[in-house]
Amino acid sequence: AAEALAKKEGGLKCHAVDKKKEGASLKEISAKYKGKADAQATLLRHMTAGDKVKFADGTEEEHKVIKTQDKAELSNLIAWILSL
Repeated sequence: AAEALAKKEGGLKCHAVDKKKEGASLKEISAKYKGKADAQATLLRHMTAGDKVKFADGTEEEHKVIKTQDKAELSNLIAWILSL
């Protein structure tokens, strides 16, 4: 369900599970945040706030915002990413 949500919301256009695309792989994101007390809150903010992200070429743009407001879906997606 989490992977389907990521795909539906466009998250897999810029991120792949195990390789770098425009953005870091989901496994890289998991490794970066795994074990950190604020990991879930940080990922939730990143997915829902539209903060700017910087690309390797130095350009910046707003991160795509996940449209779902279902807290259970968002929690499941974050848990899935952190489990990778």
